[in-house]
This record gives sequence, structure tokens and C-alpha cells, in this order.
Amino acid sequence: MDAQLPDVDAGRRFYGELFGWTFEDAYGGSGSSGSSGGSGGSSGSGGAVWARLDGAVVAGLAPKTDGRMPTVWTVYFATPDAQATVRRIRDAGGQVVMDPYPVDGAGTAALASDPEGAVFGLWQAAAPPGGHPGFGLRHTPGSFAWAQLYARDTAAANTFYGHLFHDALFGPGAEPDFGRAPVGDVFAEFMPPHFLVHFGVEDCAAAVGAVNRLGGRVQAEPFDASYGTVAVVTDNQGASFALLQR
Repeated sequence: MDAQLPDVDAGRRFYGELFGWTFEDAYGGSGSSGSSGGSGGSSGSGGAVWARLDGAVVAGLAPKTDGRMPTVWTVYFATPDAQATVRRIRDAGGQVVMDPYPVDGAGTAALASDPEGAVFGLWQAAAPPGGHPGFGLRHTPGSFAWAQLYARDTAAANTFYGHLFHDALFGPGAEPDFGRAPVGDVFAEFMPPHFLVHFGVEDCAAAVGAVNRLGGRVQAEPFDASYGTVAVVTDNQGASFALLQR
């Protein structure tokens, strides 16, 4: 997953303080690690960075190149063949926002939306050693914990995503990472369908307090869901995400 931000250095300070992340230049930069609170000595200050927790890559931050685009967190589904998956998305009634494109030797990315307009990414990792395989750590505090799709028609969403990613989402031994719920369960009914990335935290109420202190805001105070205690927040640049205490 990654966040497209107007100010990557401000994102480093916010998320570094909130989750204890450290950072390094992505895609062939100098590779020098920045501190959790700023640009460090990195020659690529302000450019795309990997976020690390305990040495493992947990997310990416990238500069938003078009001010008309929303400031958002995007979750990427792994695929062995991005071009083939794009064709299946079109056949299933979805749309392709951005056709597959290479990402500096790390892999191939694409952006798509389901029939209701919820946007998600695709990621085809390049072969080792240069390929980026995805999360180096998840399901621990400060890392990816859950992706919730807020949809208007959850049955239709199950059909669409089950057709694309059945084994990962519903197959035997599938690790629970992904849920579906009606938009109106948490948001106003006029809110468009969307994905909401959840980060694990040890104490949801304390994390909400940290978000407020760092200049973010709270969209939904902590509430109980089937998969834990959740709060919906935005960072100090307007990107929405959720905090999840299992």
C-alpha cells in the first residue's frame, strides 16, 4: 500500500511519529535512511520513500504529481500477470484507471476500480533480486492489519472480487485481511464506495490522541467491529486511514 501526498517530508514526520516508521529512498535512490521525524540526510528528500518498521518494508509514501487527484492511501492486490488481471477487471464490469506500467525495476503497477467506483491497485512484482514482493511485515502494531471495502452492494462486491481474487479472499487457509460493509455503517450515505486501509495499534484510544496531537483529525471515534476496535482518521494532509486494535 502507498499514500500519494502533497508533502512527503510532512508525511514522514507524521507517520514516523505515529507508528515509529523509518524511511529510505525508493526505486534507486541513495538508500540512506531518514529518521522517523524528517528527511534525514537522504538526497531524495521529498521523493518516494519506503517506510520500514523493525527493518521490514510496511508501506510507501510518494509525492502526488497531479493536484487534482485525491490524497489517499491505496491498497494493491498482488497478481502474477497485471495485463491479464486488467482484462478480467474490464470483463467483470470494472474500469481501468491507469494501465499497467513499470516501476523502476521493482514491478508493474496498475490502478483500477470496481463497478461501484472503489479504486484499488494491482502489483506484479519483478523477479528477484530487484523485485518488491509486498509487505515485509503485517498484522503487528504499526503495520497493515486490514482492508475494508465500503460498498453500496456487498453481494455484488463479493461476486466481483471473488471472481478476481477468489483463492486469496475466500480459499482454504486464506488469511483474513479483507472485509466488506455497507457505506452507511460508518459514513454518510452519500460517501462514495472506497477502500479503507487499517493499521494495527496496541491502544486505539491512545493512537487517536496521537493523531490529534500530530495535526490529523478523527472521522469516526473508536467503535467495535467484528475484527476489532476501529477508529477512522485522516493524517495532517487529508489522507484517510483506520486504526485497528485487535
